[in-house]
Amino acid sequence: MVMRTPTRHPLCIACLAILVCVFGLAGPAQAAIYGPPKGKVFTGVSDDGTLTGFDNFTATVGKHPALLQTFHPWGNGLDQAYKRWQRAEVRPILHISTADDETQAELITPKQIALGNGDDYLLSINSFFYLKGLRAYIRPLGEPNRCLNPYSAVYCSGRQKGGDHTTTWYKRAFRRIALIVRGGQNTARIDKTLANLGMPPVNFGATAAPAALPAAPVAIIWSPLPAGSPRVKGNWPGNYWPGSRYVDWAGTDFYSNYPYWRDLNKFMAGKPWRNKPVSITEWGVVGKDDVTFTRQFFHWVKIRPRVRMLAYYRGFGLTDPYNDYYYPQALKVVKNQLKDPRFLSYAYEPARPAE
Repeated sequence: MVMRTPTRHPLCIACLAILVCVFGLAGPAQAAIYGPPKGKVFTGVSDDGTLTGFDNFTATVGKHPALLQTFHPWGNGLDQAYKRWQRAEVRPILHISTADDETQAELITPKQIALGNGDDYLLSINSFFYLKGLRAYIRPLGEPNRCLNPYSAVYCSGRQKGGDHTTTWYKRAFRRIALIVRGGQNTARIDKTLANLGMPPVNFGATAAPAALPAAPVAIIWSPLPAGSPRVKGNWPGNYWPGSRYVDWAGTDFYSNYPYWRDLNKFMAGKPWRNKPVSITEWGVVGKDDVTFTRQFFHWVKIRPRVRMLAYYRGFGLTDPYNDYYYPQALKVVKNQLKDPRFLSYAYEPARPAE
């Protein structure tokens, strides 16, 4: 299973000033998608916390996934995940949730994130990927329009939550995450941007603010569901759109038990993100061994060149209904489809092999 113990980094803030002095500022923050070559697609799979799970999936589909998506609760350390990324020779997608893995209790609210209460964690992510020199995709607070997620703005009844959980606070939280995790700017400039967005400056705690944040080689993925769950006013993807400046990839999730192609196509046509590359951040077969859906999905991907990344979600353990073990016929279709050379086995620079 995934590493569950939140690991804070109390020294990371003090280290930032040293990073900037020793390594310098690595250039201004700007949109970087770190995508595949034109006409190619990065394939990936979800991380079940074990290399065995990754290796079994690779053997089943006959192709090494270029990406491994790791799901972490807010504040979780990256050292164990990094070891898996190294050994699997993948580029990571890091999904960040505010729900505790075991209890599902909310660890921090969107408003608290926006007000800087979680900046220590964001600064640790920025410094981690900068120091490792590892290209990565950061997927904060995915599926915000899914009512079961604590950072959603609606209850499953369709009623608005209000308080710390409005779409306004979600968008501010997302913008803050993007600004700090990317880094690559003078601290004063980041603080000015935050002020213009109605948020306080970067919270360095008792440590003096460094002159700048290092530029981490990361791309930011924004990933709502194609339509709201529930489908009510105020819970559509556009209600959670944080703005083009803070998003490098527009992502969404799509599963065989909810094959609403009209919603998926509507998401693809969304005007605010129409110029962004698209990532299918989660897709998969669930409930039955659905060969037809799998074939339709690959056909859909192949005729849409904006789709440049897709990650199969295989759940956690044998009792999980998403586990690919239950869907051998669908996985045979996946294996056949991945023979197409457009689907790449490796990203440009996978995590460095373990020493």
